[in-house]
Amino acid sequence: MQLTKAEEQIMQILWTMEEGTVQDILKGFTDTKPARTTIATILSILENKNFVVHRTEGRVNVYKALIAKDDYSKKQLFGFVKDYFNGSFSSMFSFFAKETNLSVEEMDTLLEETRQALEKDNKKAE
Repeated sequence: MQLTKAEEQIMQILWTMEEGTVQDILKGFTDTKPARTTIATILSILENKNFVVHRTEGRVNVYKALIAKDDYSKKQLFGFVKDYFNGSFSSMFSFFAKETNLSVEEMDTLLEETRQALEKDNKKAE
């Protein structure tokens, strides 16, 4: 399930904080701050979508993300690649390499970093 921009802004703040109240989340906005009621409404929507859960402490609700940022990012990335590049990561890489005018050296660096990350992950799995 994809989040709206407003929902994603709140999730980004929650992922950074790990948990917080409406007031805490409001403090996390750097630009124009939405109304407290707007944040509360969006948190309610996120709760209905099973993205967050809350517990009540006194008269205040404390919210916590149910979905990890990495899990959400992964799902969004795979959906993006599927929808726009027919599921081909190499097509996506080629597209971005051309659009950002990557040099051969930069591409080699990316490949080497990817290779090292994969080797590290394989060693953890063993």
